[in-house]
Amino acid sequence: MLERESETISFKAQCELLGVNRSGTYYIPREASNEEVKIKHEIDKIYTDASFYGSRRITAQMQRMGWDINRKAVQRHMQEMGISGICPSPNLSRAAAKAKIYPYLLRNLAITAVNQVWGIDITYIRMQKSWMYLVAILDWHSRYVLAWQVDETLEMPFVVEAVERSLRGAKPQIMNSDQGSHFTSPQYLEPLLKLGVQISMDGKGRALDNIFTERLWRTVKYEDTYLRDYGKPRELVAGLDTYFEFYNHRRPHQSLDYRTPAEVYFQSFHIN
Repeated sequence: MLERESETISFKAQCELLGVNRSGTYYIPREASNEEVKIKHEIDKIYTDASFYGSRRITAQMQRMGWDINRKAVQRHMQEMGISGICPSPNLSRAAAKAKIYPYLLRNLAITAVNQVWGIDITYIRMQKSWMYLVAILDWHSRYVLAWQVDETLEMPFVVEAVERSLRGAKPQIMNSDQGSHFTSPQYLEPLLKLGVQISMDGKGRALDNIFTERLWRTVKYEDTYLRDYGKPRELVAGLDTYFEFYNHRRPHQSLDYRTPAEVYFQSFHIN
């Protein structure tokens, strides 16, 4: 999978079929120090287990574990990772100063149908000597992953590509996200608004407003990326492609009466 030369299918077509950003497959990770990689990976582990933690608690937790690190350093690493809960740098998680912030529409809302609510989020994915970023769009009722993309940076294109892919077959009534700069950008908002999609955004500092996507990240990391410990971007792309196929079509969910997300999503979709 993802071979440069193929007699049957071009490399560009392979990327399109996998739903991944081609730049991520060409990317050669920058040489980060072993210490930096270890610190970021530890922050990722703590935040994955407790997404409501900010930099103060993460710093305290790391210090209790024996790390010689202060809060300023933790904040810097979290900013580079795109983790919310702190004051991030302008081009990562923080909304632009003049950006419109939409209200959170899901409080006390009964989610009873597919395509009623979709959630979108970005997470840090650790690799052996570096890291990449994963964006995914999840149908909250069925837990079905509609689209995903990976890239080496937190620039806009991979988010836009994921949204475009998700909208090819359906559209949600409501799209929920955090208040990050990606999701207050016109590039993200305009295609949704043109389709009449309502925009919902988590309350500031309320990671659990996007609880279903947070659970997805925990599942992906503990069941795949932490175990596989991918070394190269192409290995990560191929591994995630295999995992999301398993997650959608073969992994039963207790909350779905032990049906798979695909069974719930497509059965409900055809009924409706």
